[in-house]
Amino acid sequence: MPAGEGEPFHNRLTHTLEVAQIGRRLAEKLVREQGDIATVLGGVDPDVVEAAALAHDLGHPPFGHTAERELDRLMKEAEVGEGFEGNPQSFRVLTKLATRNQEFPGLNLTRATLNAVLKYPWYRRYDSPQHNRKWGAYLSEQEEFEWARGVWHEDDRKSAEAEIMDFADDIAYAVHDVEDFFRTGLIPLDRLLSQDTEIDKFLDGAFANLELNQQDIPYDKIDCKEAFERLTAWLPITEPYEGTTHHRARLRSMTAGLIGRYIGAIHLQVPRVASEMRVRIEDEASIEIFVFKQLTWHYVINNTALATQQYGQRHIIRELFQIFNDAAVTRRLDIFPRSYRERLELLIQDDRYDVQEERVRIIADLLSGMTEQQVVAIHQRLTGVSLGTVMDSIVR
Repeated sequence: MPAGEGEPFHNRLTHTLEVAQIGRRLAEKLVREQGDIATVLGGVDPDVVEAAALAHDLGHPPFGHTAERELDRLMKEAEVGEGFEGNPQSFRVLTKLATRNQEFPGLNLTRATLNAVLKYPWYRRYDSPQHNRKWGAYLSEQEEFEWARGVWHEDDRKSAEAEIMDFADDIAYAVHDVEDFFRTGLIPLDRLLSQDTEIDKFLDGAFANLELNQQDIPYDKIDCKEAFERLTAWLPITEPYEGTTHHRARLRSMTAGLIGRYIGAIHLQVPRVASEMRVRIEDEASIEIFVFKQLTWHYVINNTALATQQYGQRHIIRELFQIFNDAAVTRRLDIFPRSYRERLELLIQDDRYDVQEERVRIIADLLSGMTEQQVVAIHQRLTGVSLGTVMDSIVR
């Protein structure tokens, strides 16, 4: 959720810190318990996992996946074939956009850290649903991508450290989303844990949504209902959340217990076939995490209140993209923040300004690098809704 929601939701920053903490503890546990397998897999370094977790969401734009999909659509309309996605944008931030030293771009991270960030270690390919939905790098970072992948550059499997980071990400957002939205009254855990009719209603709606969106459904309804029965021991919830000391303590105990349970359910393995992962999670835990994710989709993401908010968010991104693109084409560079103006001016000096893909990619870098508050403020300013004053700062 955006940081300015008012309610004490987990936001992108707190989520990132939690993923880093879970990832580090998970890596330490696996090295301690399965050090020999970790060595066979090329090593598991808790520092690398933690660094990758801290970096994994840097490319997510303001408004999250809503803006991500809108930017992808806008860039493809502008004939930038690779479009936009948060994961390759994160890799671009780490290797090109972040400034640490004027002598070289990016953060100068190790090969292992960059490889661990690559949850989807391939380029976009429209002829493959897997490679089209998510991918890890744009072709503009091909040199950095192939260096990061090293001897694995022709292998689509992510490293063990990337798999650990990915599991930590799943655990953090599955558990904490349910915590947040139970606390605010959107997810009725008390009814789900006491009424079969509420469970059946939820599962029918969740599975219908998955089928409508043509998503893979790894488990059936019976599996998911059995997961709820198991979870009653871990979710001591019998009434709606009211914020009492008793409720707060039980909720914190619940989330801590669940995270510990899922960390304990993850193990290293040596793949026997090319399609097998290096890290596996026990079936019961995997089903439970799947159910938690569907709870958020069913009760929150498909909620009308969020849908109307996202409609407005897409409108803001769409209008800003058009404004900045028109300004770039007509060379009205004065409305761009100074660092982005410098990059556009370099294109002019190098006689590459007519290369539309490079101009449009800079606009995507600008929009995706803003916070929610920044993007709303600059939209109001550029559309005349709220002009502010000449002393107001814009993106720096």
